[in-house]
Amino acid sequence: MKTIQKIFLLSLVFVLALGCKKDEEMAMLDASAVPVVNLSSSNLVLDKEKADTEVLTVSWEKPNYGFAAAPSYTILIDKKGGDFTKAVNVVTGTELKKVFKASELNAILLGFGFLPGTANDVDIRVQSSLGASTMLSSTMSTLKATPYSAKLDLSTTWGVVGSAANNWGATPDLPFYKTDVVNTLVAYVTLIDGEIKFRQNNDWTVNLGGTDGILSTGGNNIAVKAGTYKITLNPVALTYKIEKYAWGIVGSAANNWGATPDLPLSYDPTVDLWTGVVDLIDGEIKIRKDNDWGTNFGGTGGVLKDGGDNIVVKKGKYLVTVDFKKLTYTITKYVPLGIVGAATATGWGDKPDQKFTYDLSTETWVLKGVVLKADQFKFRLNDDWGTNYGTTAASAQAIGTSGALKLGGENFIATAGTYDFEINLKDAANPTYKATKVK
Repeated sequence: MKTIQKIFLLSLVFVLALGCKKDEEMAMLDASAVPVVNLSSSNLVLDKEKADTEVLTVSWEKPNYGFAAAPSYTILIDKKGGDFTKAVNVVTGTELKKVFKASELNAILLGFGFLPGTANDVDIRVQSSLGASTMLSSTMSTLKATPYSAKLDLSTTWGVVGSAANNWGATPDLPFYKTDVVNTLVAYVTLIDGEIKFRQNNDWTVNLGGTDGILSTGGNNIAVKAGTYKITLNPVALTYKIEKYAWGIVGSAANNWGATPDLPLSYDPTVDLWTGVVDLIDGEIKIRKDNDWGTNFGGTGGVLKDGGDNIVVKKGKYLVTVDFKKLTYTITKYVPLGIVGAATATGWGDKPDQKFTYDLSTETWVLKGVVLKADQFKFRLNDDWGTNYGTTAASAQAIGTSGALKLGGENFIATAGTYDFEINLKDAANPTYKATKVK
């Protein structure tokens, strides 16, 4: 029994000694031992053509904390003058540097709401974590950076013109877009019975026509039947191809597995995706080509597979996006944003609000060419007052060129004219607007 007691006492002494040792080590922590940050550049102009290029290295030496520490590091990036409560956090773990590609840094800058092509200052600091309760932060470093637009520019000078397309130029020609193949352009169009040709700059100076896939300058009109098509054009080799082409949503949740035409998807060249806003019921869906089962995609977890499983959905309005190059998809709840008020053509809600469209490339809501009277208005979601935005002022205020929005705020006042609006709701706590009076 005495032997057991001795062993217990010796063990207790050892534990107490170990505890004292840890306390002694922590007591030696040098609180001034913070990372000293070095930026490889203090002024950057980011280039979309060099999106994969490494443009900025944030680095630091491991400080001498006064004991054998195993810190974890995080880079914090915030708008100039911010308090870092809404900073972008980039965890590096035990690594003492982070190399940013242009695309990574550009996404952060655009996330702050910075305009492409405009220089902005951001504050950068590095935080070292020594356990759950001990955080040491470096002094701030400042970077001036100019982002580029994230929108894809697949536009070309070529278009489709004709009686089957736009009444021979009564409206702008249907556009061709760039593809991954040099000199190969593509247009996704809906035509009526008639004829078409291809021309540059909505002008007849350079126009191509022909037969059987072969073109010539000023050649014959090309006869077509009503339908939805993919037109491939090579203006250098003077060749073309017209093929039936449409993507849509089919299923018990969409159109009773094809009892009516599939819910159509449209090509968005700013993100190179096929998209659609659709109303679905409880059930299943797939994505298929040309209202036909010859080519259909299903899948789970955002990944598509040729002939894959049905996709289960719940009732609601959704934004569906499909990337046929990566074979991925997203299905997200869609709550439309509208403009409402006496200044608008639809008044204070007697009719559905005039709706914004969602720009996937900028993640903002856009409404162009809306005509307003000299009166008051607000913005709201889903034709409902549950979520509405107004001015941050204490009373109705004239709309400016840009500014902050307030949830449930006061009415805006418009002067009569035509406006373009862009609303940014990405940061729910700090919504903003841009207003341009175009005439």
